[in-house]
This record gives sequence, C-alpha cells and structure tokens, in this order.
Amino acid sequence: MSDDEFEPHLGRQGNTGKATRKYAARVDAGARVHGVRAKRSGTRFDGSRIGRAAAIGRLLSTRNSQGLSRSRRAVVKTSLVHLKGRGLHAARAHLNYIQRDGVTRGGEAGELYGRGGEPVDGREFLARCAGDRHQFRAIISLEDGERYEDLKPYMRRLMDQVEKDLGTGLDWAAVDHHDTGHPHTHVVVRGVDDKGRDLVIAREYLAHGLRERAAELATRELGLASDQDIEARLSRDADQERLTAIDRRLLSRLDSERCVMPEAADPIWRAYEIRRLHRLEAMELARSAGPQRWRLDVAIESTLTQMGERADIIRVMQRELTRSGLEREIRIHTPAAGPLIGKVQMYGVRDQHRQRQFLLVDGVDGHMHYLDLGVMGSGSEIAEQAAIRAAAAQESGTAAIDRTIGTVAAANSGEYSQRLHLRHDPHASTAQTLIYEQRLEAFCRAGLIKQRDAAGTWTIPGDFLERVGALEERQLRDYPVEIEVLAKRPLAQLATFDGVTWLDHELSDPHVSGARDQGFGRELRGALAVRRQWLVEQDLAHEDAHGFRLRCGALAQLQRRELLRLAEEVSRDLGKPYVEAASEVRIEGRIARRIEAEAGGYAVIENARDFTLVPWSRDFARQVGKEGAGIVRDDTMPHWTLQRGRQGPEIG
Repeated sequence: MSDDEFEPHLGRQGNTGKATRKYAARVDAGARVHGVRAKRSGTRFDGSRIGRAAAIGRLLSTRNSQGLSRSRRAVVKTSLVHLKGRGLHAARAHLNYIQRDGVTRGGEAGELYGRGGEPVDGREFLARCAGDRHQFRAIISLEDGERYEDLKPYMRRLMDQVEKDLGTGLDWAAVDHHDTGHPHTHVVVRGVDDKGRDLVIAREYLAHGLRERAAELATRELGLASDQDIEARLSRDADQERLTAIDRRLLSRLDSERCVMPEAADPIWRAYEIRRLHRLEAMELARSAGPQRWRLDVAIESTLTQMGERADIIRVMQRELTRSGLEREIRIHTPAAGPLIGKVQMYGVRDQHRQRQFLLVDGVDGHMHYLDLGVMGSGSEIAEQAAIRAAAAQESGTAAIDRTIGTVAAANSGEYSQRLHLRHDPHASTAQTLIYEQRLEAFCRAGLIKQRDAAGTWTIPGDFLERVGALEERQLRDYPVEIEVLAKRPLAQLATFDGVTWLDHELSDPHVSGARDQGFGRELRGALAVRRQWLVEQDLAHEDAHGFRLRCGALAQLQRRELLRLAEEVSRDLGKPYVEAASEVRIEGRIARRIEAEAGGYAVIENARDFTLVPWSRDFARQVGKEGAGIVRDDTMPHWTLQRGRQGPEIG
C-alpha cells in the first residue's frame, strides 16, 4: 500500500477505549510502585504514601501481619533529620557518637563502613552531606543478631534490597554496635538519590517496609525460628518490666471496659498471655475482673514504656561504673530536684530515634547521677571530667518584651518596627529597641514569624503571644536543663592555676556545693585545701583564727594575670601589640575569633594596628569576621551587646 492510499480515521476527543484504559492502568500501576498514588474521592489524605516505595511498604506490612510467627524478628527505628541551621553540627555530633570507643566486641571504637564494606571517612561523608536538605537515620537490631559473626555482609545485602525497593542508588554509612544486650547497626543515609535530587521515602516504607525487609532477610539466612526459639522469646516477654509483644496483643483486644481474656485459639499463646497477665497483676497494672478475665490499667502502656527506659538507663550507668572501676549509688536526676554540681563521667545518646542525649555526672554529693539533656545540641561539646552545674531551664524572662511587641503591633494593624515602637513609647531609646529586634530575629529563625521586609517592618500575627508560649514550652521540653561549665581542667591542675577558677568562688562561699567526703566531693575537698594554701602563698588570701579570706581585689588580679598571658599568645600569632580596653573608651575593629580562658571566653577585636580582648558574648558567634565598634562599660568584666550602625554592626 502506497502512502497516498493511507487515510487516517481519528476518533472523538476523550476516547476511552479498551486500549487506552489498558495503557492508563499500566501507568497507574507503575506510579504506585514508585509511591505515587492517584487521588481517589472519599479517601483522607495524610501524606503517608508520598515518596518512593509506598506500595512496597503497604504490601510488606499487610503480608507480614498475616505471616508466620516463626519469622525472625527485627526492631527498626527510623528518623528524618533536617540539616538546615545547626542540623549539620548535630549530624557531626551524631556521627562522632556512633563511632565512639567501646562499641565493638573488643571494646574498640566503632568503624564506619559503606556499600562495599570498606571503611568510610566520616569527614568526607559529612562534606558530601553539606548541601543536603535532610538525611535519614535508622537503628536496625535483629533479635538473633548475635548469631552473625559479622553484621557488615548482612547490612550490605539489606541496603542492596532497599536500593531496589526505592529504585535508586544510595549514599550511606553504617556502624555496628555490640555494647548492649542485642547487636545493632546505626545507618545514616544521605537525603539525595543517585541523580542528586532530594530523596523522599514514603512513611509506610520507613514505618513498616524496612523492618519487614530486615526480618525477611534474617529469616532467609538463619532459617525459621524453632519451637524452642519461639517459646524462649515468649518466656522472656512474659516476665519483662517493659512493654512487650504480648502486651500489644492484649491491648489490641481490649473491650469497652478495658478488659481482656487470654488467647483461646492458640494454646501456646494462651499459656504465655495468662503468665503475663499474672505478672502485670503483681505489678499492679492489671486486676482480675472475673474468671479468666483481667482489666488493664488505663496508663499501662506509658507506665511500661517508662519502666523500660528506666531499666535501660540503670543498665547504662552500671556498665559505665564497672568500666571505670567506680562504686557509687545510682540516681536519676530530675531538674525539679534542684541544681546538680559534679564531674562529667560520660556523655551519651539515650534515644537515637528521638535524638535525646544524657550525661552521667559524678556528683559532689557522692552519688552518680543520670541527667537528661534533651534533644541533640551542645551536650557533645562538654568534655569528660569537666566540672559542671546543671539547673532546670528557665523561661527566657522576656514575656514583658513579647507583650510590648504585641501591643505595638495591635496598635498598628499587625505591624512592628523600630519607628512604630518609638512612636508608641516616646521614652524608649533606639538602643532599647535593639533588644526587641534581636528577639524578633530569634523568632524568625525559629519559624515563628516571617522575616521583616525591606523597610524594616515585621508582620506580627494575631496569635503571636500564643505562638511564643507554645515555643517556650517546646524549648523547655526539648532542653530541660541549662549547663554551666565550672571548670574545664582537672581539679589537680586547677588547684595551682594562675587565674580565676571555680575553686576561688567556692572558697568565697564554701556552702554552695555542699561537697561530701565521698566520690567527686572528696576530690573537690582535696583540691580546695591545696588551692587555699596556694592563694595564701601568693599573698592573695590570708588565714587566721577567724578563718580563710580572700584579699580585696584578689579575683581581679588573678583575672588580669590570665588575660595578659592570653594577650601575649595572641600577639605572637597576629604580630600586633595588645591594647587593653579601658572603661568608657570606644574601641573599633573586626571580631576576629574566640579564645578560651578558664573563667570563660574572650573575643579578639582586631584592627589594622593592634588588637584588644573583651569577654565573649553569645551574639558574637554570628558576627565573627565583621567590623564593629563599642564602649567598655566595666573595666573588670565588660558586657557587650550588638547594635546596627551605618558602617555595619556596632558593639556597645
């Protein structure tokens, strides 16, 4: 047939013939495999199926919920961590923590490895993460993990399967831990696919699919669990003082009166559920409600979870005390119990999933304290053996400032600016309004309000004060304690240190810490005795029948000695002379860097000819490298705040 004989016959637009429907069905099926689901009327959108492998996650979850009880069990905790702001700093702390000493079978540091099993350089991995929006973290623990001589080959096979499920290559690093009852692996996955685009994994796959893949692979490699394995598993669960699989089965069958009867169909499950219910009854979390019927306590789930966490905490503390050869009474410190003073014995992360960190503190009261620091933050920067004071976090105390911002905005159609503030309160100064602007900048960083416009005006929402209250509640929950580092050096070095130390303040008021003659309290008492003698020899104190007293100006003299030593070191580095900042004299220069002193940090303010040192302010952290100016208000301990001037930020 020639081309001229061909005559196309077009159908009507919108034709939905059989062939078209087949093609559409194939496209829809392919989209579902990759986690894209067509919108259907009558279904509630919750975001759980967005991303790669949603369909696989649903499939595995459904199949395994009806699967064999002989399957090997795995516990997988996953989290998505955003890297904006201080996220990369927290990622570095997390990577350092999972590679810490004492996590291998031999007690050595953890080894970071990747897809080929070869060691991974943590710094290079973090450098690749620098531009990522987020990363995924997982803790994978096999119930029978101790049967693997080496977990690395298993993890490589598991991650190969995950790549197939997600349809993309992954950049990941892992560390195996053997420092708990169950071997487990920490995995960090970059939040980008093999094309460099943001990697989005469906919530269903993270919640179910990864766990089922881990259990499926272990079952295939180790074989199905035997009757003895299953009964040993149930026997352990029946007596645990924590939430177990048996408890979850019981809770799923509660009636309207919170009552449950043991399993009727399976005699093995029935026997262990009866045993568990008797155990819960002894723990006063269940009580008999008739023949073979028990009523469970309304708070049973949260109570068992807390009991499990407490048991984990005590086990960690006992292991650390054994490792350090210490004998201390163990206590779990709560902020409500008052300030805690002691020496940092250990830093750790209690819950990698929720990113909560802790300190073990050898207190001056002779006890070893567990201190919950809240979410990952600066806890990893606190050196072991440092002396600290931990107190309950306080609200910012700026409620009056927030109310003023709200009042000014309410009077100006929801807008706030320095000009509007001064018009509202003619007695306020420009310097005072700077505090309000800094407060609003902090709210912008927290996502509470939008950044101001080009004219310097903020739009304040009508529920501003409610948002501030919710933010402070969240911050108190996430950061329950405030840590003050009292001494960075060991007390033995501090006792003869030529500068102001925590020991000097303790000698001024010896009843502050209440040190007992036990543990760190005994160590502190010994250091105080040596420090007292050293101060007398330096003619900075005297001791007579009335007791020990520091001479007038002794602390200022010690502070000046250390300041001049630091200035001499910086002068050698910069090749410039040091000029001491005098009271009420304006200085100008670039905030070059921070240097550490025993009593705190100093900022190096450098100009073309010389430099000076001023006590470090929290605001300096964001201004390093920028030009500034200011006036020292106190010649012994000046307080600095940042101001905006025509030539850039001004320090005043």
